[in-house]
Amino acid sequence: MAAGSNLGGKTLFITGASRGIGLAIGLRAARDGANVVIAAKTEKAHPKLLGTIYTAAAEIEAAGGRALPLVVDIRFEDQVYGAVEQAVSHFGGIDILVNNASAISLTGTMETPMKRYDLMMGVNTRGTFLCSQACLPHLKKAANPHILMLSPPLNMRAKWFSPHVAYTMAKYGMSMSVLGMAEEFRGAGIGVNALWPRTIISTAALQVIPGEHGRTPEIVADAAWQILTRDARSTTGNFFIDDEVLAAAGATDLSRYAVSPGKALREDLFVDEIA
Repeated sequence: MAAGSNLGGKTLFITGASRGIGLAIGLRAARDGANVVIAAKTEKAHPKLLGTIYTAAAEIEAAGGRALPLVVDIRFEDQVYGAVEQAVSHFGGIDILVNNASAISLTGTMETPMKRYDLMMGVNTRGTFLCSQACLPHLKKAANPHILMLSPPLNMRAKWFSPHVAYTMAKYGMSMSVLGMAEEFRGAGIGVNALWPRTIISTAALQVIPGEHGRTPEIVADAAWQILTRDARSTTGNFFIDDEVLAAAGATDLSRYAVSPGKALREDLFVDEIA
């Protein structure tokens, strides 16, 4: 059941929104006239990664939204709580939290330095928990509050652990937050859900899988929009897959999202093979 036709006037706090999926979700909301808090680390241009919080803010405002770029490393409690307070002061509240920021290393146990292990746990699992904790008091005051994690379904097959135990644990930590928080805050009317792509998505982070063909971040953004415009009270505790969300909304031709039209798509981790 839809709670509203669009996200106009809503305030979204999106982690890792300077590029990729986070930015795409922000741009989709901006087309409705939403307020977007860009909570990310990239303040200065990176030689290998396109986009900063300021270029993202310019794109969001050009798309019709209002933007607040904030330098935030979600591993640090003071930075997260400070950013949330700035967001509330600037826009008057928070309606939606999108836990998108993530660190990845598809390495085996012996090939994963503890520094990288700590980064993935600190950003993915702990950062998601921290941002949720900081935003919850404000979400409780919102009319149709949502928390959306960009994390996979809890597929407990060993094949998803053995090649990259640390990364899987870190991403599943995000998904376990969905499982627990959805029930914990059901009475408060907060929708807590996960969204994961069926195929790999063409982002800077996924250059770790070179030579494979996937879809653009816009497919995830369009699926996120569908979820975030639903009634939060009746949409919670779900592990959504992007193409299934769009199919339920009547969109079955996904060819426009293909990065390399006509090429076989590489399925993402943690999902069944593409039919």
